[in-house]
Amino acid sequence: MTSTGSSRRTFIAGAGAGAVATAGALSAGVATAPAAVAAPPHGESDGRRVAVLGGGVAGLTAAHELAERGYAVTVYERRALGGKARSMDVPGSARGGRRPLPAEHGFRFIPGIYHNLPDTMRRIPFPGNANGVWDNLVAPREMMFARAGGREDLRGPIPWPDHSPAELTPEELRRALTGILQTLVRLPLHETAYFVDRVLVFLTSCDERRTEVWERTPWWDFVRAARMSSEYQRILAVGITRNIVATKAEEASTRTVGTLGEAFVFNVLGRGADGPPDRILNLPTNEAWIDPWEAHLRSLGVEFRIGWTVREVQYGNGRVSGVSVEGPDGARQTVTADHYVSALPVEHARRTWSAGLRAADPMLGRCDKLETDWMTGIQFYLTERAPLVHGHLNCIDSPWSLTAIQQAEHWPARNFPADYGDGTAVDCLSVDISEWDKPGILYGKTAKQCTREEVAREVWAQLKASLNDTGKALLSDSKLHSWFLDPGVDGLGTPHPTNQDELLIHPVGTLHNRPSAGTRIPNFFLSGDYVAVDIDLATMEGANASARAAVNCLLDRDGSKAERCTVRPMYRAPELESAKRHDRWRHRLGLRNIFDLG
Repeated sequence: MTSTGSSRRTFIAGAGAGAVATAGALSAGVATAPAAVAAPPHGESDGRRVAVLGGGVAGLTAAHELAERGYAVTVYERRALGGKARSMDVPGSARGGRRPLPAEHGFRFIPGIYHNLPDTMRRIPFPGNANGVWDNLVAPREMMFARAGGREDLRGPIPWPDHSPAELTPEELRRALTGILQTLVRLPLHETAYFVDRVLVFLTSCDERRTEVWERTPWWDFVRAARMSSEYQRILAVGITRNIVATKAEEASTRTVGTLGEAFVFNVLGRGADGPPDRILNLPTNEAWIDPWEAHLRSLGVEFRIGWTVREVQYGNGRVSGVSVEGPDGARQTVTADHYVSALPVEHARRTWSAGLRAADPMLGRCDKLETDWMTGIQFYLTERAPLVHGHLNCIDSPWSLTAIQQAEHWPARNFPADYGDGTAVDCLSVDISEWDKPGILYGKTAKQCTREEVAREVWAQLKASLNDTGKALLSDSKLHSWFLDPGVDGLGTPHPTNQDELLIHPVGTLHNRPSAGTRIPNFFLSGDYVAVDIDLATMEGANASARAAVNCLLDRDGSKAERCTVRPMYRAPELESAKRHDRWRHRLGLRNIFDLG
């Protein structure tokens, strides 16, 4: 097994050679705010200047909404636009005029439960697409739970839009959910029935019960996993929490897991959805989305300072007085604007908040209690396409909680061997590693204890254990071209491994430490997937929604007449509202939910 990504590198994303050259020229100068741009139809801003700190999905969304409303926006990004959502080139992999092999922090997943992010995607022009970048979303046809030890893999089509009941009554929901679980999971009937009852408890729970009780109840306890079979535990307790939200089932907030599950249930049943439950991009992320987004924002007058690191948000006279940034040359300077939007991930953002800033708003201090964990991607490039599944696969028995997808078949506009690499790699198997603290099967070490090469070999071994265990060698060592591990991970195999791109997780009680987009500092706003929005999970949708909320707060503080951003909440089934109202009275009386039989 050879590595094409065994050393740490910095990647600078751009819309093309011209964009990169422009970014380089800008970063060489003084980081002052740009001149005002012409105000579009949304409203006038009088050339007010905004510094957006961070160029991930949250920062780019905030820049997009502000630029459309006539604000002069400068985005400061230390590494590359797109953040955890970006794709990147594998260094040194291109031959014969081809593109470098595409790599990524982790594979993109944009389900139909998202509404705010798709709205932004529709407003990003893309050649030949009537609906912009949104038209680059495609729906995998199926999914699979891959089992180890010779057990049958569970494969099923993704239902859309066939499972759409006329009315979402509890009995109709029970029937539909039971049918779906029996088809996909094949648990003992009594365990399926019990889990469906637990789902009904959550679906009919009032908001107060969700916030006061289920937020403080671990998912493992809510679904009574300790009483159930190992299959039930692996799929419905551990599989849902560790592989999807990167949180341990014994710690994960039931409110968080349940809210996400509720949205997927409605999506599968054809309700409240922007599209199918499973959607991915039809090209590498930067080609399909991030590069067109950057180009569009530049056309709106947004300026980018790529390679600039935010060091401290300074406070004085009741306001943010400036931001200390470090340029590509290592020199520090202070940049000023009328307003500041902090769009850095929480683990990076809270390090930039000065003592004065924290004193001005105690809410910022609560963010220190928010927890992050590792969920990081590795790509395996194959010289022969493996006959796995036409969609995502979940290796539910893998110690490192692996999920994966083969990408080439979903990129119809690209001929993988002709367009990428050296012409011999025909597919990219993109894998997410969700568990970094349990021993593997090859070396008996955790992922953090392994070197980069050992991580690659261990993940490959776990994939084969899940996929080659029924007599067919679906993955072959002889067909492995190379691999690439996210460069944000460093120091593996040493006492102090680091990860630049950790993921916010949701142990019980997390909700109460999530901040609002508006702060007590009149010109300072928060944007990121840790900010309290309707989707209670670290997602691109949450990042997008929080940026919209931050812009709305800014517009209110500015007294702007511009149209406010639409922030669409998650779908609520009207048929269940009466049950929730009934549950509110039961909750206030200290009674269980009517479906909660213990």
